[in-house]
Amino acid sequence: MSIRVGDDGLARCGWVGSDPEYIRYHDEEWGRPLHGDRALFEKISLEGFQAGLSWITILRRRPTFRTAFAGFDPELVARFDGDDIERLMQDPGIIRNRAKIEATIGNARALLELTADSPGALDELVWSYAPEARRSRPRSFADLPAETPESKALSKALRARGFRFVGPTTMYALMQSAGLVDDHLEGCHRAV
Repeated sequence: MSIRVGDDGLARCGWVGSDPEYIRYHDEEWGRPLHGDRALFEKISLEGFQAGLSWITILRRRPTFRTAFAGFDPELVARFDGDDIERLMQDPGIIRNRAKIEATIGNARALLELTADSPGALDELVWSYAPEARRSRPRSFADLPAETPESKALSKALRARGFRFVGPTTMYALMQSAGLVDDHLEGCHRAV
């Protein structure tokens, strides 16, 4: 199902279904331009945790993730140590994947290095890979790529700066959620 009409009469991208949190996320966040090093660090972190899982799993746990990772304050997360990793591995409110936890801490450190002399550098870097706007809106999920040349290039650029769990598919999901691309389907009330 490409488009689904909700109980409120609004047409939405079919992936939303009827979950109230998914509806709110679709209507208020997904595809809207997101800026700021800290906001993008959080989004990159959550997209990394999502790899192999459904986004609703992460979305429902986002408040707990924010608490567990000190509000995704990169200066605080960068100071996490082995005790913090063990604490996080025991937290049932997040995804307890050691590699993803360690990557989030490492990514905070990479972010601090990137922005040490240039606050806003992550924002600038991510947005420098925003593709040109499409000429036509996607009509179905089949029209949406899993990765693009831009997401591959962003992945490569972030990896070169020490970031992990930032593969091309994950970076395309970031581009969708952070508004670098507008993948609201034709007929969706958010498609403009």
